[in-house]
Amino acid sequence: MTDKTMTPDEVAARLRSGMTVGIGGWGSRRKPMALVRAVLRSPVTDLTVVSYGGPDVGVLAAAGRVRKLVAPFATLDSIPLEPHFRAAREAGAFELMEVDEAMFMWGLHAAANRLPFLPVRAGLGSDVMRVNPALRTVTSPYEDGETFVAMPALRLDAALVHLNRADRLGNAQYLGPDPYFDDLFCEAAEEAYVSCERVVDPGGFADAAPQTLLVARHSVTGVVETPHGAHFTSCAPDYERDEPFQKLYATTPWPEFAARFLPGDGDEESYQSAVRTWHEEVRVQARQEGVR
Repeated sequence: MTDKTMTPDEVAARLRSGMTVGIGGWGSRRKPMALVRAVLRSPVTDLTVVSYGGPDVGVLAAAGRVRKLVAPFATLDSIPLEPHFRAAREAGAFELMEVDEAMFMWGLHAAANRLPFLPVRAGLGSDVMRVNPALRTVTSPYEDGETFVAMPALRLDAALVHLNRADRLGNAQYLGPDPYFDDLFCEAAEEAYVSCERVVDPGGFADAAPQTLLVARHSVTGVVETPHGAHFTSCAPDYERDEPFQKLYATTPWPEFAARFLPGDGDEESYQSAVRTWHEEVRVQARQEGVR
């Protein structure tokens, strides 16, 4: 019964340049942003990132840490296309393997089950095969003789996910509306790191609904308690997406945003403090405008 608690920077220190890193969550929902911010503070680069993309992809791409991205999309949800991802992609900053959402899920399933690929209908009849010429098809060996896409396993060196609760042993619980495949990310990885809003005592899940206990300790390497660690994405029901701050992120040039909120000598607390200061400035400005 090993205590697996770590800090965000200890997780980042275990990563190496050139790794394939899977990042859980979906778009701008329950992303492990505190762990991503720790990666930005580290020297790690040349990453292959596997993600249902959101601002995790945006900040890593803007900071020049991504060599290749495997994703079905990169969105901020309320802002359809992640702008910093878009800028980096248009500049040719990284290689992109864009696949259908179901193909992506099947790739995680294949990796979790230690299979080289799994057959899937998704992608047939679309441009997926054209934009990914390395993809192959397979024919069913049974009487139907049907053709499928052979989706290769998305094997991960490391996975980063964020859930609502976890214990020190690595068991983790989601309380929101959707698991976002975080369990598959953990099972597809050689090492998996779970950040959470709150660490509970071992046995603290005794009264939990079984379906909420998404991640089991056997697939987890480290646990990080990071309140508001998904900010500015949502982590329902603990908090919703910080829409004003997300708009700021989306409309601010990356060097300016990074200098204020993600300085190289900062840490997670300094980021959270800078966010609180910005919100207070916005409130003061709104009061002043109301008086005028």
